[in-house]
Amino acid sequence: MSEVRPERRISGVVALAFALFAFGSGWFLIGLVHVWSHPIVGWFSPLAMSVLVTYAYVRVSRSPHLPAATRRFWQHLTMSGFALIATVVSAMDDMLLSGPVPTQQFSTRTLVLLTVILAFVLWALLRLPAWQRTPGDWARFAIDTGVLVITCGGLLWQFSLRHAEVWQGQGAAMLGICVLALTGMIAIAKVAFAGTGQLDRRALQLLSGGVAGSSATGALAPFLVDRPYLSTAILSVPIATLFTALAAERQRRAKPEEPAEEQPLGRRFSVLPYLAVAAMTGTLLVGEAGRGGDQLFIAVCVAALTALVVIRQITALRDNRRLLDTVDANLQQLNAYQRKLAHEVTHDALTGIANRPAFTEQATARLAAGDGCHVALLDLDDFKVVNDRLGHSMGDALLRAVSGRLLERLRPADLVARLGGDEFVLLLPGLDDERVAALLAEVADAVQQPLSLHGHDLAPRLSIGVTAAQEGDTPEEMIRRADVAMYAAKNMGGARCTWFDPIMDQLADADARLAADLRQAIARDELFLLYQPIVELPHGRLAGVEALLRWRHPEHGLVSPGVFIPLAERNGYIVELGRWVLEQVVRQAAEWERTYGPNAPEKVSVNISARQLREPGFPAQVAELLRESGLDPYRLVAEVTETAVLGTGEALDAVRELHALGMRVALDDFGTGQSSLSLLVDCPVKVLKVDKSFVDGVTGTSAQAVIVDGLIGITEGLRIEAVAEGVETEDQAFRLHKMGYRFAQGFHFARPMAGDDIALLLGVSVTGKVDNFH
Repeated sequence: MSEVRPERRISGVVALAFALFAFGSGWFLIGLVHVWSHPIVGWFSPLAMSVLVTYAYVRVSRSPHLPAATRRFWQHLTMSGFALIATVVSAMDDMLLSGPVPTQQFSTRTLVLLTVILAFVLWALLRLPAWQRTPGDWARFAIDTGVLVITCGGLLWQFSLRHAEVWQGQGAAMLGICVLALTGMIAIAKVAFAGTGQLDRRALQLLSGGVAGSSATGALAPFLVDRPYLSTAILSVPIATLFTALAAERQRRAKPEEPAEEQPLGRRFSVLPYLAVAAMTGTLLVGEAGRGGDQLFIAVCVAALTALVVIRQITALRDNRRLLDTVDANLQQLNAYQRKLAHEVTHDALTGIANRPAFTEQATARLAAGDGCHVALLDLDDFKVVNDRLGHSMGDALLRAVSGRLLERLRPADLVARLGGDEFVLLLPGLDDERVAALLAEVADAVQQPLSLHGHDLAPRLSIGVTAAQEGDTPEEMIRRADVAMYAAKNMGGARCTWFDPIMDQLADADARLAADLRQAIARDELFLLYQPIVELPHGRLAGVEALLRWRHPEHGLVSPGVFIPLAERNGYIVELGRWVLEQVVRQAAEWERTYGPNAPEKVSVNISARQLREPGFPAQVAELLRESGLDPYRLVAEVTETAVLGTGEALDAVRELHALGMRVALDDFGTGQSSLSLLVDCPVKVLKVDKSFVDGVTGTSAQAVIVDGLIGITEGLRIEAVAEGVETEDQAFRLHKMGYRFAQGFHFARPMAGDDIALLLGVSVTGKVDNFH
């Protein structure tokens, strides 16, 4: 675990631990110069601190934010805490209660309890992930432990235990306990230096310091033989428990973060063997100096040989170090490569920003911590047009430019990620709704500034959906809500920011139910076609018809095409729907042709969606329908929108194949989309349908009237028929004819009608009784 700065407020456990430590150490120091008449009072500090540190262990072992391995480590220490309480009580009984006078002797029971404490500590350490190491690591740890234990044990016996007769009877047991204490101290130190990825490193260092301090003060016991009323436990237990209480409190307050990189155990304590050899050699020389003679000479020779061996080994180690430096350089290169791979896993290859997994990870962490945040989903309007008209390399360049603008505008705490295609997602923490709205407005303004890429001028437009985090949210749910809001923004015309509202889900559910009903509409015979006449100006003679799809829902009645056609476009059902419409129109047109011959409608228009045009084999399907029906292809007019055929993709190729079959192609709703006069050259257009929004202003001096007047000149020059849509008044019809328009359609002439009604008109026309609608 990376080192985390804890809270600076001192907890009650730590404050009480310091107070008890001050009492115990004060009692011990005063006892060096003063004979206490009631020595049992001094044991209040170690007993109380044993209970306190056990409570600290229990508290940290139950912290829910810590990893399972960390809690398990502190649970094992909790057992050592209960053993410590029993050990302190046993030691009190040994020294003060079991005899008429105080004594420094420990009973076998107390020694066993001390061993149990150290065994629990070692067991807790051995269960840590840091100990999943190679046999070589274990061997080095065993050697370091042996060196330190032999050295410290020898020095302790030479200068402490053997000089106090009262301890000589328990010397072996005390040495054994010292060995366990030293082993525990080494193990804790090793883990503290190497790191575990689970425990706070500073907490481990505090634990190591507590074991070392307790062992050092415990070794002073032989020097207190003349003070049987005073025990080093009064000082060593508070030292150990104070440090461990601090360690437990630090671990409890630490927050889990990414694991720190562990350091190899073999690189630590490299000087330890040489210090141990020096210490024991010095002890040998001091011991033999008093004897003199041959023994001293042999000791000096041994010391000299040892020094030469050490120097020889240091020289070899220097050579090995150079080799290790080379290995380290290679490892650094490998680590750099691994970091690069890790970056690629969490970042988008095209734009260099974060990807979906990185967003999910950070959003999950924010939601788990209870931090308030917002998620905004951004989508480029008409991005497909850029890909189709200018190529995918231009689309990629646009995505990179947009990513850069997003990074420049957002705060350091924010996250921008690419979900795929032209969709971006923003994670915005620590802001209220008002500040989020202001930030997104700034982001939209920055992204939508015009830019020039590879010689092309572009003006990106963004649709944004945004939602705030709620209790129990997941990243996927927040993206879903933002996506719903974003599509609401697109449906309102795009280039805007929309906040999620629960009613959007209700509308989405209603759309889903309606879409399910639409899939059954053909089988339930709920769909039907109407035909709106296209007339020749000025007399209104029938020149053709346009097929219009209608849906009579069993519950909702007539559903507007403006509702169910976009719904079918979104869910892909438009392909099957379009196939059914095309079959009905071809069948009807063929029937009129057989029945009325040359008096049948000269052109029967059918709308073809962009999805149909992109379907593999669509032109071949149309050719098969025409062949089976026997209909003259020239009578069938394929009406397509500007956006369906923009560019040079599959849709435009399909339109050209339809033209090659003999069909005429009409460009519908001209002027309402990404209008481009180049379409009139690239696309084999034979009919141009001028949108109602322009026709409405034809009777005045508005810009629409100028455009309508200009278009007729273009179509005449290109030998394209122009059809004015949405004619609703006689004045509009008169002005259009005066401008040069020969064809029109609208409510002024006739409303959409059933095929049988069109047949009636054709029948009347054949008898010569009626030539026009007025």
